[in-house]
Amino acid sequence: MRKTIVALTAVLLTSVAVAGWAANGPDDKKDKGGDDDAPKGKVAEQIEAATARAPVTETAKTTSHTVTIKGKSIRYQATAGTLTIRDNDGKPTASVFYVAYTAEGAPAAKRPVTFLYNGGPGSASLWLHMGSFGPIRVRTASPDSNAPAPYNFAANDDSLLDKTDLVFIDAIGTGYSRPLGETKGKDFWGVDQDVDGFARAIGRYVTLNNRWNSPKFLFGESYGTTRSAALSNRLQQDGMDLNGVILLSSILNYGILQPGYDEGYIAFLPSYAATAWYHNRIPNKPADLAAFVQQARVFARGPYAAALAKGQTISAEEEDAVAKQLATFTGLSVEYLKRAKLRIDLFRFQKELLRDKRQTVGRFDSRFLGVDTDAAGEGPEYDPSDSAINSAFISSLRAYLAGDLGYKTDLEYRPGSDDANEQWDWHHKVPNVGKLEVPDVALDLSLAMRQNPHLQLLSLNGYYDMATPFFNTEYDINHMALEPAQRKNVTFKYYPSGHMIYLNPDALKQLVVDLDAFYDKATSGGA
Repeated sequence: MRKTIVALTAVLLTSVAVAGWAANGPDDKKDKGGDDDAPKGKVAEQIEAATARAPVTETAKTTSHTVTIKGKSIRYQATAGTLTIRDNDGKPTASVFYVAYTAEGAPAAKRPVTFLYNGGPGSASLWLHMGSFGPIRVRTASPDSNAPAPYNFAANDDSLLDKTDLVFIDAIGTGYSRPLGETKGKDFWGVDQDVDGFARAIGRYVTLNNRWNSPKFLFGESYGTTRSAALSNRLQQDGMDLNGVILLSSILNYGILQPGYDEGYIAFLPSYAATAWYHNRIPNKPADLAAFVQQARVFARGPYAAALAKGQTISAEEEDAVAKQLATFTGLSVEYLKRAKLRIDLFRFQKELLRDKRQTVGRFDSRFLGVDTDAAGEGPEYDPSDSAINSAFISSLRAYLAGDLGYKTDLEYRPGSDDANEQWDWHHKVPNVGKLEVPDVALDLSLAMRQNPHLQLLSLNGYYDMATPFFNTEYDINHMALEPAQRKNVTFKYYPSGHMIYLNPDALKQLVVDLDAFYDKATSGGA
């Protein structure tokens, strides 16, 4: 997903194996008269020989398939393989796993190619790969929890393969992507380190497949949007101008997470309003969600922001008046809002909105409902929008890679990496600014759009996404200091769904319509 997930990492614990043997060693020696060092050495050799390693030499398994999109049959090749990236001295540093879908018979020189990835940081790209625009898609019970296997993954008539070739890339340390030799995972686990690794992988794919003259697009979800914003500028500095950048459920400026500031509370309010509207917690609920959200925007940036800015100096009268207005947008009681000093933390909102029903709402998608053991708790025990789909996506991808695509490896596919997430280096060196303690990659994207006046930007947002609230995305993009000519290249779209917009089948169909129009615009010769 997109996001911070619990890594399902298979690790070969050689120390446990050796320790287990050692516990039986004295008896074995007494019975067999063997030398204590010899068996240990033999076990170590066996473990070394059996250890699964990423290939240094690039691999590729290509199969041919057919998919029907918009009533038209399209033959395509699916290639599951690895890209070997190297440092500036030419030394291999990582094996990067990817799956590419390319339409057969299409002139590669003029056909668009899109590079897609999820975020985390520390997430593989199986969520976009299996849930969105590839020729195969998992069907889920969204917004209900999926039943266990067998899962339904089949041909995707909402694929983008009629518009663009698709290359799904797993971040290093996730999927089948691994560091090589003495290089460690942490060498890639940071804002700038990650951008460098992806820039080298994309450059390698483009070179290997002779796609330098193809229109090129980046498509990132969640932290993948952080990556895309910085990567767009890096690739352009490497001589690879882009036609378009697509941001799905964005986080561009991590400064919003700093404690002591109120911008986060303001940014979340319209998402709270949409969630309360969906769950029928709004008195005299209006029929039009978009219009109601717009009212929440106006209130959030106006009376609400002004009240929060006063901090502890706000008068009791103003606090009471704002709390009453806030209640009409959030579905929370006036008394609760005043006890919270008008500041609604996300985990509290997830728990409080439907507390009387003993239910919680999801973070990634607030349409999903959960049940905790303790209905009186401070926050939810888990995110139902995460747990409801994990097994369907992970199991389906593993079955698909080994079965349909015939990709075989002894490596374990890692949906994510807790180590990457926990060890992430958040420093970011911004062009013309210097190193920041926390990244603001909107500055990188701004530079890319000013230097490349043809670069198109599409921001895709779910109303029920409470992981990357759309109001904050609007704020970040609207503060990129673009001139009117560049602002014409920016498009916002909104959908009745969550972080993974494509989980809602109706939203996915509209998403494809909007993306079709975006690709046409971005490949028509400029804004």
